[in-house]
Parts: sequence; C-alpha cells; structure tokens
Amino acid sequence: MRFIYFCIVVLTILFPYTSFANTSLNIPIILYHNFNPTVPGSMTVTPQKFEANLKLLKEHGFTFISLKEAVEYLQGKRNTLPPKPVVVTADDGWESVYTYMYPIVKRLNIPVTLFIYPGSISNEKNFMSWDQLKELKGSGLFDIQGHTYSHPNFKISKRKLSASSYEQYVTKELVISKRILEDKLGGKVTLLAWPFGIYNSYLENEAEKAGYVMAFTIGYHTANRSFKPMEQPRFMIVDNLMNQTFRIILNGT
Repeated sequence: MRFIYFCIVVLTILFPYTSFANTSLNIPIILYHNFNPTVPGSMTVTPQKFEANLKLLKEHGFTFISLKEAVEYLQGKRNTLPPKPVVVTADDGWESVYTYMYPIVKRLNIPVTLFIYPGSISNEKNFMSWDQLKELKGSGLFDIQGHTYSHPNFKISKRKLSASSYEQYVTKELVISKRILEDKLGGKVTLLAWPFGIYNSYLENEAEKAGYVMAFTIGYHTANRSFKPMEQPRFMIVDNLMNQTFRIILNGT
C-alpha cells in the first residue's frame, strides 16, 4: 500500500499535467457592445478594430466556437474542444450589430451569441428590430440568449422597492424576458448575461428556477470549470483597454 502511494506521489511530481491534475480547459469569452466607424465611446469599437481583433486571434491559432459548445464543456457534457477555443458575444441589441458586426462575422464565418434585453427591441432608437434579430438568427451564425427585460441595475432596484415588489420585479426581468425571446424568435433561451455584471446568490437561484443553466458576468478571466455555473466570466472589450485585454487573452494569463 505504501509503495502504491509512493508511486502516485512520484508520478504527480514528474507529470503534473496528467489525469492526476486539474486539466480544465480555459476558454476566453469576449464581450462586445456597440460598433461605429466614426463616433467614439468607451464601449464602442470601430468595425475595423473588431475585424482586426478576430484576425489577430486566428493568427495566434485560436478556434472560434459557439457559446453553446463552450457551455457543454463547462457543464462536463463534453470533454474535448478544438485547439485554443474562443467565444464571441455581444450584449444589449444595438442596431450596429446588424449593420457592422453581421457582415464581418458572415464573411469570416464566426459564430456569435447575442444577449438581448427585449424591452429595447423595436422600441428604442439605435436598437435592432425583431425582424433584424430574426434575420441574424436565420443566418445560422447568431444565437440569441437572455439579458433580462430592461437591463436593470439590481442593486439600485432592491434599494428602491419593497421586498415583495422586488421579487415580482426580478420575476419579470428573468422569466418574462425569457418567454418573450422564445415566443418572438423560437428556440429555447437557457443562457443569461447579468446586466452590469451584477448578481448575488438570490438572483442566481431565481435564474436557475427560471430555467437558465448558465449565466455570465464581467471579469478579466478565462471561463473554466472552476467557476460556478451562474458566475462565468467574460472579457469586456472597451476601446481604451483593448490592447491590454488582448495581450491577456493571447498570453493565456
């Protein structure tokens, strides 16, 4: 028995990346918001920079996969992915996704997941229409998932509302929004992006009850199996930190 234990210790020291160690794959999930070729903004990226980002990742050997593939791996439902997987997402539903992002990902054949809050669709200036979202989904490149109903700051909402009103509010944001997306676009909505990256144990439990299997926040880390299902991080791309962010992604640090 001592000899077997000795062998295990030696093998672990000599081969630290064998099955004795945690070999969980790290997956960078990249988050964009808005695109504009001329008007700057902290979360606005020019289409030229966006395309350059994608080509940079390809040049460094990354493989673009769908978020659903990544989720299957993170859930343990699959154990392999293509070499150096990376995922592209975009939040909110800006019309610039249709105008500028769509032609680029179509040309490069890259899958994208859009996290949409339906309160803005066909309702607010500079946001997409339901017909545009249907076209994106019909292309086979875009998957549509949930981002609550109105993109609330849950911390502020909780301070302003009574306990019962807040519970009803959370139900609308998580449940009603999911139902609207499914009714308007078809398919199942099972993934969620937390607005402003704000979440807590109560919101996580409510999201699970609503039928979401995984949720994503903001954090400059690669997603992996060590994170809780409702707390997977994404790299948010902001213009003035773009070079530093991609340096982290490319170096795998």
